[in-house]
Amino acid sequence: MSEPISHADIQKTMLQQQKAEQRKKQLLNLVLLVLLLVAPAVLYPVFLMKILCFALFAVAFNLLLGFTGLLSFGHAAFLASGAYTTGYLLSTYPGLSTEMGILAGTAAATVLGFCFAVVAIRRQGIYFAMITLALAQLVFFFFVQSEFTGGEDGLHGVPRGYLFGFIDLSNNLAMYYFVLAVFLGGYLLVQRIVGSPFGQVLKAIKQNEARTVSLGYNVNLYKLLAFVMSAGLAGLAGSVKTVVFQLASLGDAQWHTSGEVILMTLLGGTGTLLGPVIGAAFVVNLEYQLSQGPLGDWVDAILGAIFILTVIAFRSGIVGEVQKFMRKNLG
Repeated sequence: MSEPISHADIQKTMLQQQKAEQRKKQLLNLVLLVLLLVAPAVLYPVFLMKILCFALFAVAFNLLLGFTGLLSFGHAAFLASGAYTTGYLLSTYPGLSTEMGILAGTAAATVLGFCFAVVAIRRQGIYFAMITLALAQLVFFFFVQSEFTGGEDGLHGVPRGYLFGFIDLSNNLAMYYFVLAVFLGGYLLVQRIVGSPFGQVLKAIKQNEARTVSLGYNVNLYKLLAFVMSAGLAGLAGSVKTVVFQLASLGDAQWHTSGEVILMTLLGGTGTLLGPVIGAAFVVNLEYQLSQGPLGDWVDAILGAIFILTVIAFRSGIVGEVQKFMRKNLG
């Protein structure tokens, strides 16, 4: 007759599993870091920077959708608000440092995210999604009609300037490693958030909001904080993107940009840390490859077909499906 398993043995097993998961995350982070550090030796740095900017945008969006269960159709507004704020300040005030311009753009997106959240956060499901879309369209029309945004022409010739006063960001390699540092900072921040007690509450809200309320948590406050943090990180992505390409355009504020980040997140795998990064790299690279060939006019249609296929055939996304395969075949 086998001996009963004690509570201490169960706790010990759970602790070992947590340590194993932590080691896997650290190893994955290390592999990702090494690949990104050597990537400029193989690929064009500006193209890599575009991937990193959209990867940060997708990681920010995934904090809201993948870990909190809130589907926003208006995240392009935060990307664009960060982009326009940074572009305007750096173009208008030559003495302003690049890092201060980026921080200002991030702050503007954070404030806008708070305004969105106050209006939308008490709604759920399709109502929440439609409110965010409507608010984002209001922001889009504001950008179209405002003089400081350049209207339909956008802002061009935004200076990259110097980082900390001495690092020349006009050098693409220096700019790349700055963008990489920003991306890694945002990625690790989201990883820390979702692994914290705060993140566990967000996951509980996604799984069963009513039960989370019954446990005494102020669900609306948690959702508001998650929305504001997601908006701030999206604004950071937009600010850095403006410095990289030295322009801010209406394309950042249009509704299809919100659709693209949803596709990136779903394709990579919602609720996973690496999924949005993989999804962003896939979509950005696919758009580039298609635009160079005879299918350039069919980019939107092809992305739409991929979106439908993802929702119907493999809803866990690329990373989610890989994780399922590994659990099934590797124990």
